[in-house]
Amino acid sequence: MKLKEYLFSQLAHTLFPIFFGLYFITSIIFLVKIASLTSVITIDFFELLKLYGYVVPTIVFYTLPITFFISIAITLSKLSNEYELIVVTSFGLNPVNILKIFFPVTLLVSISLLIVSLGLIPKAQFENETFMEKKKGEANFNIKASEFGQNFGEWLIFIDERDDKIYNRVKLFQTQEDEDQFIIAKKAVLENKDGELSFKLFEGKSFNIKDEEFNQIDYSKMTIFNNIKNEEALYEFSDSYAYWKFYLTNSDIISDEFAYYVLLSLFPLLSLFLTVIYGYYNPRYEKSKVVQWCAFYIVIYYSLISFLSKELYLHSIYIIPIIWVSWTYYLYTKSVKKQY
Repeated sequence: MKLKEYLFSQLAHTLFPIFFGLYFITSIIFLVKIASLTSVITIDFFELLKLYGYVVPTIVFYTLPITFFISIAITLSKLSNEYELIVVTSFGLNPVNILKIFFPVTLLVSISLLIVSLGLIPKAQFENETFMEKKKGEANFNIKASEFGQNFGEWLIFIDERDDKIYNRVKLFQTQEDEDQFIIAKKAVLENKDGELSFKLFEGKSFNIKDEEFNQIDYSKMTIFNNIKNEEALYEFSDSYAYWKFYLTNSDIISDEFAYYVLLSLFPLLSLFLTVIYGYYNPRYEKSKVVQWCAFYIVIYYSLISFLSKELYLHSIYIIPIIWVSWTYYLYTKSVKKQY
């Protein structure tokens, strides 16, 4: 029990600084990308935080597998450097016994990553896309007073005065083949309901000009719609389970994405043998190269799942783990297992 507590405390001392450091750096990158959106849309501080909240699951998903894998390897390397693993081995605990101690927490991390990748990320991406479509739609209607050449959908628009989302003395013009339409209104109000942008006009006139015909309509209220929803989406998002079920049973569009999420979530669990291969060493005769080797295998694994998930789709979910565990166990038997 004391050994478990000691190993976990050593792991925590390594894991949290690495994780929060990498998380901070990745967050800065995403915040810069979000801030760059201000050239397209207008967002306040709270909307900035909302957009950042949408990318938090993605940041955690891509940083945690790497940091957890490296942290276990570095923890074992530190213990080897201080001859503590040699002492532990002398009491009959071989590397497999050490892995058994780390296995439950590693399994918990992989399960958490599956929840984040398959549950939270699709939902967060949907909310982010919905928010962006809404803001872009509003940005497209960021009409300024007394300026020409502005558009609302297919309409050219000109206004005399603006007070937030209330517009005074509005003129709209649209031309379609051999027909022109001209609308004037004393007042107009912009509304956005569930991604549907509408422009409500009050007390005005509408003129239709076609060939030699001229029609005029006086109105007290008129609504012009400009749909900003994503009409190209094949599926209307409701929840993550229904989302994956729909796409996995009806098309192969995101089968590779599903496989990639699963395989990346399992990376810490599938790579446990690598942590002891490069974490165990004799500091009297060897130098630790744990970081270099961990970085090498991270690149190899990420490249492998990126390529095979697109080629094998869902079959990669069982093929890659078999190949990876078999290979890492083979390396273990040829190196650390012989010595310890």
